[in-house]
Amino acid sequence: MSVVHRLTAGWLVDHLSFINQCGYEVCDSCAYPGGVTLNTSVACVGGCCATSTFAATSPSRDGPIPGPANLIETEGKTAKKRYVFRKEFFDVSKPHIAAAPEEQLWQGCPEVGLTKKRKRKCVFNQGELDALEYHSKVRKLIWEGTLHLVQEGLKSGFLHCTAAELSCRKNVVPGHVGCDLAELCEMAKQLPAVNESDHQAVHLLDDETSMSEQDLLSCVTENSSNSAKIVVLMGQKYLVPPKSSFLLSDISCLQPLLNYKKKYDVIVIDPPWENKSVKRSNRYSYLSSWQIKQIPVPALAAPDCLVVIWVTNRQKHLRFVKDELYPHWSVKTLAEWHWVKITRAGEFVLPLDSLHKKPYEVLVLGRVQGEVKEALRKPEDVLPIPEHKLIVSIPCSLHSHKPPL
Repeated sequence: MSVVHRLTAGWLVDHLSFINQCGYEVCDSCAYPGGVTLNTSVACVGGCCATSTFAATSPSRDGPIPGPANLIETEGKTAKKRYVFRKEFFDVSKPHIAAAPEEQLWQGCPEVGLTKKRKRKCVFNQGELDALEYHSKVRKLIWEGTLHLVQEGLKSGFLHCTAAELSCRKNVVPGHVGCDLAELCEMAKQLPAVNESDHQAVHLLDDETSMSEQDLLSCVTENSSNSAKIVVLMGQKYLVPPKSSFLLSDISCLQPLLNYKKKYDVIVIDPPWENKSVKRSNRYSYLSSWQIKQIPVPALAAPDCLVVIWVTNRQKHLRFVKDELYPHWSVKTLAEWHWVKITRAGEFVLPLDSLHKKPYEVLVLGRVQGEVKEALRKPEDVLPIPEHKLIVSIPCSLHSHKPPL
């Protein structure tokens, strides 16, 4: 995380700064005639990046910093082109839904019971009652912790809100970001099966590489260099960070990741949980509980591996993770943390007590349990996990873009 402020309650973090510190510099071999290179735009989605969310800024050599549309004179020498994430994706100036005056972050923390009036006439169902009960337990921690972190952010100038901004604020909504990674995964199901004995387990990236969809979906792609690499897929450019690897696939085709034969100290999972909104909109496919349990976490986890799962605010999913999923993977639940989403002015992006959506999401942290002889580290070398922490930040406007951990 790129931590701006650290308090007992948690951290105020800057997603944008973290992304731009990850080293998105690409070696520029001066492909254009006359020693001139044209800055282009590429984007990042997950482990690799697609057109239009990143913009090139300047080479790493001495000289003036050009604008995103300028030409960079290279004089035939190898230079590095640096890409930065477009800051307008984090330009959240006002709440998506404004809170009532008495529910503003600055107005203290009033108690809200289960008898709060509801606009519609029907009674609460059991799932809604469970959600309200959970919310009543965590809301004070979230309210007070967020308030203290926001106050620090306002003092330092990281968060800011002037009278002029309050009167004419409008969130910037970036245009459609073209990214066909999900479509590629769907297409993979239609491709002929690859004979694993005749196929390489890892594809190492060279300079700008054009890959076939079959190659990408049938093995792990690795960038072992100290610079970012550009991959061209179906005519679209993607950035791959330095010292990274990825498998573009879905839950049904994870064998290439197992063939990679690497173990991981931290595994972060953001499942596409089933919910009514997803079913109605049909925006993306969701996974059933049974399918999520098939993720081969035990085969991928190093001893004492920390497992982190993003969970919706639906209590059914939270109980499933703690009572079924983690025990199935031999993972011991350690803590529940919350990611709280705020505006540039330090307001909740949604009313804290909204019955429809909350301005926070849940992370469940656990540790893989194994035999003592399997442990690579001494017990005293394994860092303890606090029972509760807040990660407070301005969210990205890209759908389901989580903060770096």
